[in-house]
Amino acid sequence: MPNSILIIILTIAMVLAYLIDCTVQMLYYVHMLQLNSYRGERYRKWMWEKRRELINRSGWMSVSVIAAGFYPLHTADWRVLTVCIIIFALHAAITRPKPAKKPLVYTARVKRLLVTGGVMTAAVAAAVIATAGVFRIELSALFLWVSIFPFVVMLANTVNLPMENAISRGYVNDARSILSGMNHLTVIGITGSYGKTTTKNYLHALLSLKYNTLMTPESYNTTMGVVRTIRERLTPAHEVFIAEMGAKNIGDIKEICELVHPKYGMITSIGEQHLETFGSVENVIRTKFELAEAVPTDGAAFLNFDNEYIAHRDVTCRAITYSVSPDSTAAYRATDIAVGQDGSTFTVTAPSGEIGRFSTKLLGAHAIQNITGCIAVAHTLGIPLSELTAAVRRLQPVPHRLQLLPNGYIDDAYNSNPAGFRAALDVLSSFDGQRVLVTPGMVELGDRQNTLNREVGEYAATRCDYAVLVGEKQAPPLLEGLQNAGFDSQRIFVAKNLAEGLEYVNSLPGGVPRTVLLENDLPDNF
Repeated sequence: MPNSILIIILTIAMVLAYLIDCTVQMLYYVHMLQLNSYRGERYRKWMWEKRRELINRSGWMSVSVIAAGFYPLHTADWRVLTVCIIIFALHAAITRPKPAKKPLVYTARVKRLLVTGGVMTAAVAAAVIATAGVFRIELSALFLWVSIFPFVVMLANTVNLPMENAISRGYVNDARSILSGMNHLTVIGITGSYGKTTTKNYLHALLSLKYNTLMTPESYNTTMGVVRTIRERLTPAHEVFIAEMGAKNIGDIKEICELVHPKYGMITSIGEQHLETFGSVENVIRTKFELAEAVPTDGAAFLNFDNEYIAHRDVTCRAITYSVSPDSTAAYRATDIAVGQDGSTFTVTAPSGEIGRFSTKLLGAHAIQNITGCIAVAHTLGIPLSELTAAVRRLQPVPHRLQLLPNGYIDDAYNSNPAGFRAALDVLSSFDGQRVLVTPGMVELGDRQNTLNREVGEYAATRCDYAVLVGEKQAPPLLEGLQNAGFDSQRIFVAKNLAEGLEYVNSLPGGVPRTVLLENDLPDNF
């Protein structure tokens, strides 16, 4: 084969290997951007925290930039091109995305982002080929582009931002138009530091006894998540719309309220969560109470009176409180509570004096708290306690939120927080036999993260028999807490990853019933 034809074939093969490698990098970093909510500041922070891993991921490509600089594309022989093909192919194979806990969702926004990044990458490849024989940097440019892909995706997101904002405004206006034509619709907002999704599901089940009810699915708790639900699922036949409202910054709840105008609001809890973005608990309180501030005078805010941050906060609208504390003065009170590993029973007393006896298969005392709040809302909206009894008994756990699995595992892998972690440990302690905690700890707690993980480690020492700490970076404060409480170091295992942790669990002595609590599961960008 003539040398010129071989060079052409190898050049084409090298460009294809380069484009495949670029695609692998693009998908990975777009996934990380999506997990950071497409927020540039969060993505940049993630890049800084992961800088060593990112250097390892693309650093050796950077070294290739220097070497490739001595071999311009137009003078490169078949040996140089072959080496380039091997490097690009190996890099793509080694850095290909692994199975993710929360896979990349190919939304319309992601597709637009991939197109922008693809156009930019194709432009670089075309420029390299077009300038062959003009500059001595052609191969260097290809290697350099692959090595800086974290910034390429950030640039593509910035380029698309004006278009994305315009599209979002169009979607929001469309949702507003739909809501404006539904004067009969009753909107209920639910927020809290934790318990939002679980409570939303319970409330939907109870209100569906009397009303055609729609709720935001899964964890669709951002403005665009609510907008999407309205545009795709809300129909004129719906009578009640339950909107879960999440927040990581001041004003997030207010923005959703200005869209849906809730008549009723429910604040399930307030605690130390997302302190990384909020900065302080006071900012968390202010943000959660944006829901109560949006409730009109003819509506009501349902408030968890057992939460110290909620109980001591005044609201301008009508407040309807609920509690599971025996001496509480709340409007709706749960008493005669019996909690076990098979579920719970309790009595609820309404402001009118009406009394209902309830049972549930859901685990934990905090489940009763959430159910009591939902009973308060349903009863206020005209459903007698007697009609709610069977519906409460049929309530099912939300996936990954204290979900008891047939194999003896308690799946509480959704984002953890200090109060929820302790509640899950209380549930674990109620089981007989061997009790095992498997956890990577808690994240997004800002400067308080180590302290809170250390404190929950101390609490865990009184609630479990074995502790498996997942992630060598996350383990130290948990380990310190366990050791401070005198936990047997022979019963602590620090695992590199979840798979290694579960191998250790399976190796533990048998002969007795075993219950394993999977508490929190870090997303792929941690």
